[in-house]
Amino acid sequence: MSEHVNGTAPPALSFELYPPRDQRAVPGVLETVGALADARPDYVAVTYNGTPERREATLDLVGHLAAATRLRPLAHLTCVGETRGSLALLVERLIALGVRGVLALRGDLPTDRATSRGDLPFARHLIELIRDVESRHSAALCGGRLAVGVAAYPQRHPESPSFEHDVEVLLAKERSGADFAITQVYFGEGDYGHLLQAARAAGVTIPIVPGLIAFDSVRRLVRLSELAGIAPDAGLAHRLEDAGDEAARRRIGIDHAVRLANTAIADGAPGIHLYTFNDHRGPLGVVDRLGLTGRFADPAPGYGRLSAAPA
Repeated sequence: MSEHVNGTAPPALSFELYPPRDQRAVPGVLETVGALADARPDYVAVTYNGTPERREATLDLVGHLAAATRLRPLAHLTCVGETRGSLALLVERLIALGVRGVLALRGDLPTDRATSRGDLPFARHLIELIRDVESRHSAALCGGRLAVGVAAYPQRHPESPSFEHDVEVLLAKERSGADFAITQVYFGEGDYGHLLQAARAAGVTIPIVPGLIAFDSVRRLVRLSELAGIAPDAGLAHRLEDAGDEAARRRIGIDHAVRLANTAIADGAPGIHLYTFNDHRGPLGVVDRLGLTGRFADPAPGYGRLSAAPA
């Protein structure tokens, strides 16, 4: 997509995937990857958690995107429970796979207080480690830099004393070397604009991208609200409950996400990030309604590290 006539770039487009939970889920993930590629997203994020099995599944999917498609992977990385050495090795593995973007997150704290929280207590320390590893691999990066993203919170983080504190944390992450931020889920049309205004007033200058979901079930709405520590949208929940079938619920979720996206773009959002939960139908419905596309081509022919299980 070319630049707008006023010289500003059009909104970027990105999606989020999570790695297949087992070999049986691989064909569905590959189908979703192919479908999302038709929208030519600027990048595709891949989620991560610290269990060894899920870590390898994340690296497999990231490697597949980098080797077998023209999609640009943004690899999630969390620091809870990790040593400094293990994290440095993970960053080196990502660079070797061809990854040039990392989403640096603290991760969920262990429920058992006896469990180690790891060497790096906060996301800003992970950013500093990523920059340190980057500096030692400048030849592999052709003298370039990794794009480092972080999380932002339109509503107060459940562990935070205040929304204002969250903004100060975002500023600290920028000062540690973050390049951009993606918001957690939110429901109010004014939430993104409020965050953006508060962040800019506090001195945050990095791009802040709204993260949106086309909810198609009350169960997922409630569950994600619990994880985010915010109240679910009562009106959205009611509309989903009253919907007659799956197709109607999907339309309701798309309508809600499109309203939030249009408001965020009007407020100055530099892009739209869509959480997919490995189902492309809702996110692509949002993209179609917005008339939005990224700037990258369809997947290249070839093969990657993932393959469907034999019949």
